[in-house]
Amino acid sequence: MDREVSADHLKSTRTRRWIIGMGAVLLLAASIYFFRKSLSSTIEANRIRTGTVQRGDVENTLNATGEVIPAYEQIITSPIRAVIKQVLLTPGTRIEPGQPIVELDKSLTQIEFERYEDQLALKKNSIEQLRMKLDKNLYDAEISDKIKLLNINKLKADLEDAQRLTKVGGGTQEDITRAENALKIAQLEKQQLENDLAYNRQSMGASLRETELGAQIESKNLKELQHKLRMADIVADRKGVLTWVNENIGSAVNEGEMLAKVADLGSFRVEGSCSDVYADQVKAGLPVVIKVNDSTLRGTITQVKPAVKDGVIGFVVQLDNARSESLRPNMKVDVYVVTDRSANTLRVANGPAFTGKRKQYVYVAQAGKAIRREVEVGLSNFDFVEIKSGLQAGEKVILTDMNQYEHLEEITIKN
Repeated sequence: MDREVSADHLKSTRTRRWIIGMGAVLLLAASIYFFRKSLSSTIEANRIRTGTVQRGDVENTLNATGEVIPAYEQIITSPIRAVIKQVLLTPGTRIEPGQPIVELDKSLTQIEFERYEDQLALKKNSIEQLRMKLDKNLYDAEISDKIKLLNINKLKADLEDAQRLTKVGGGTQEDITRAENALKIAQLEKQQLENDLAYNRQSMGASLRETELGAQIESKNLKELQHKLRMADIVADRKGVLTWVNENIGSAVNEGEMLAKVADLGSFRVEGSCSDVYADQVKAGLPVVIKVNDSTLRGTITQVKPAVKDGVIGFVVQLDNARSESLRPNMKVDVYVVTDRSANTLRVANGPAFTGKRKQYVYVAQAGKAIRREVEVGLSNFDFVEIKSGLQAGEKVILTDMNQYEHLEEITIKN
């Protein structure tokens, strides 16, 4: 026959099980804690990189990319309609001023030039003929005027004779009237002749000037064509590198058509691009820092391109040292657009420890230990991070990524 278990026995059994369970949990927690502590509470000194907090300037920058291109690229065009006769240089060739690049067949333009010369000679001959004709007409008019003057003098003498004869009774009043009328007619004819002579002088001068202006136009056309013929000797007018040339020998080119490109490799600029997210921050006049291998160059944004393509905005950078020996055409470079600047502030070298958050934890190395500390971060760029609070000048900050130790307040640094 079964006996009923006493209440005290049941109570003691439950208490014992609860104590054993709690002890197991505590033991497991302690084991995990000490295991993690034994694994993570120390770090070797050669595995970390530190930076010293100091005072200086910090510039806030936007990351962008860029490509180095020649500061200018001269485009050489054909000044005339011609045929490519010979290509003397190939792309990539360094050229000097006066060095021929392309030879054009200028025979058609030369024929046109000779035709202009003949037309100008005809114009000049026409001017001489017109001048001789005008001189003759003017001379004939002057002679006619002199003859008319002599005739007037004769009629005056006739009138005086008629008046004397009338006084002595040898003539009549009708004779005097006829002599007076003949004299008046001759005087009016002389006035008409003198007016015609003045008009002829003016009209002859105008006709001569018109013909001379036509000759001047022909002469200018001839000089223009002569200049084009000289320019048709396609030569370099400055030092550089031939980047492109029309190599289609025998092909016809029209006036103004491109024949070659010459770049100046002694001076460069940078064409940069960044995400259109920063479109409202990228402006002309902002300073820019260019990273070229291990060197740093500075410049200024001179132009922001208005169009956005594939989510990218472009801009042009004028370099302060455009002739740096570290620059090469088509070189890809890192571009940092400076949008803000803090002067004489606390700063420390940038590194993986800084995650971009305004407030975060970092580890400060002191006396063989790394102490976790909360800091407030300000401006930042590829070199430095501004420290607004949490650190003092002279303290050493661990720049290495310490995410795996973020649960620890203190870490031992082993040498």
